[in-house]
Amino acid sequence: MITIISGTNRPGSNTLKVSKYYQKVLLEKGLETQLFSLEQLPDNLIASDLYGKRSPAFEPIQEMMTKTSKFLFVIPEYNGSFPGVLKTFIDACQFPDSFYDKKAALVGLSSGKYGNIRGIDHFGGVCSYLHLNVLPLRIHISIVKTELNELDELFKEDTLKFTNQQMDKFIAF
Repeated sequence: MITIISGTNRPGSNTLKVSKYYQKVLLEKGLETQLFSLEQLPDNLIASDLYGKRSPAFEPIQEMMTKTSKFLFVIPEYNGSFPGVLKTFIDACQFPDSFYDKKAALVGLSSGKYGNIRGIDHFGGVCSYLHLNVLPLRIHISIVKTELNELDELFKEDTLKFTNQQMDKFIAF
């Protein structure tokens, strides 16, 4: 099973738009995926699903993570790094069942000009700790609002070139 994780719980985010774009193009390339947005996390995650606790609301999420063999994380820049809710989600997932010795690709995006380079680097450190093997080609989408057209799809030539290259490598990974 392949899961795309939209790495924020912010409603109406560009992160979710980019995640849906990746899902669409990967399907066109013959790879079926499922999409999990952190908007779908239980509202009381911090109280109900950390430190060995497991709520009924998180059980199907945990099952999805356990069954996933490859992850594609789409991660926005929050305060020079990645969203705290993404780290809390990782912390709520069972270790090692969720991520250990599995594969991942990373896509960073930001409203600024660096495409979440630091956040993707920080998240790469978390992946290393989890023994989550990361595809070397990491994508950084800068000024994301100018990268999406009226259909919420990426359209700029360079961005299409590199995202397609990453998707092809992810399929083969």
